[in-house]
Amino acid sequence: MTWRPQYRSSKFRHVFGKAATKENCYDGVPITRSVQDNHFCAVNPYFVAVITECAGGGAFLVIPIHHTGKVDPHLPRVCGHRANVLDVKWDPFDDFCIASCSEDCTVKIWDIPQQGLLKDLTTPRKELQGHSRRVGLIEWHPTARNVLFSTAYDYKVMVWNLDTTDKLVKNPVRTICLHADVVLSMSFNTDGSRLATSCKDRKIRVIDPRSGVLLQEASCKSHKANKVLYLGNVKMLLSTGNSRWNQRQIALWDQEDLSVPVLEEDLDGSSGVLFPFYDPDTHMLYLAGKGDGNIRYYEISPEKPYVQFLMEYRSTFPQKGMGLMPKRGLDVHTCEVFRFYRLVTTKSLIEPLSMIVPRRSESYQEDIYPMTAGCEAAMTADEWFTGMDWMESTFNRALSVPGGSFSNMVLELCSQLLQLFYQQQDEIRRLREELNQKEVRIKQLELEIRNVRNSLGAS
Repeated sequence: MTWRPQYRSSKFRHVFGKAATKENCYDGVPITRSVQDNHFCAVNPYFVAVITECAGGGAFLVIPIHHTGKVDPHLPRVCGHRANVLDVKWDPFDDFCIASCSEDCTVKIWDIPQQGLLKDLTTPRKELQGHSRRVGLIEWHPTARNVLFSTAYDYKVMVWNLDTTDKLVKNPVRTICLHADVVLSMSFNTDGSRLATSCKDRKIRVIDPRSGVLLQEASCKSHKANKVLYLGNVKMLLSTGNSRWNQRQIALWDQEDLSVPVLEEDLDGSSGVLFPFYDPDTHMLYLAGKGDGNIRYYEISPEKPYVQFLMEYRSTFPQKGMGLMPKRGLDVHTCEVFRFYRLVTTKSLIEPLSMIVPRRSESYQEDIYPMTAGCEAAMTADEWFTGMDWMESTFNRALSVPGGSFSNMVLELCSQLLQLFYQQQDEIRRLREELNQKEVRIKQLELEIRNVRNSLGAS
């Protein structure tokens, strides 16, 4: 038999996970014992927020990102909820604003001082009241400032406009009543024009978040979806769940056709929920199981085989949940492309875990850090609710501002156009890599044919 080498061109095939040392972890954190299938942790370049266990109400800690080591048991908390906190999310456009939701049926918006909390914070900036049962999930809109989505055990998804002077908001802008059971996850596409949800009825729904209209619905007997995630730049949805034989499973769906999945792949027989995380800059997918000590990671492509397994990080200590550092908070000098904050309840520990591309040079590696999402909103809440997209919003603001500010708005528009250009360049680079890979394969086959002919001639 002729030896057949396997060639695959990828700059991320040797990515490895590097856990922080004990002194760079957050030790002694009373992590919540809630059984909710959430992350329980939110991270930005300034703070780590983690939901904690406490008596007489709900609370979460906000720890400055550089205050590692043993956490003071008397550290001030955010403790304004009357029942357990179930989810926390940092505002993507304001590093000192965080939203929380609770079993007390409310969502609250908090302002965190730049130096961190010096005393317990009990008074929120805003309180959102509208749900009739405990609120399990919240998500900020990815491109519009001050737009928040919440979903609760009343099966409703509510859309909130925070651009108001009222401290108590009782009426959401829209209430979406399309689900027959509890919503398990929500995910936006890149520009925030589509919202995908997974529900306890095992169906995936794609919704217009402005109008609340159901656009598509997926229900597959061979795949019971639990979590759903948009893979923006490859025009696909990914869901994690279980097969009919209760094997943990992932499924890929075409965004334009949810009738059948384009790929189903069984992983293992464990029972913990699989949390999916996707990095559109590197096309890498991470799967972290609740109660697992391992994190699998893959490379996603828009063509078959779609999902290519890369490697697996393994730890002897299981994670209950995890936070994710935004790209602007990574260490580019170590070629860090992703960073998790694992909640290890058995050790009361928050453990940073860096995913690193091994490179000999410590200089900036442009090929693994393409243009990425920033911390400036593309539009205001009112602009988004009136139906504008980000390009139209930028043009309107450029035309409406006086004098010298016009040039700044034009520069902003040019910057956004440049971002699109770099995305296209990234796509061209990827296609060239695939072409090179196919050319290598052609040469390999020609060599095998030559070997076969030589062996036939010799016989």
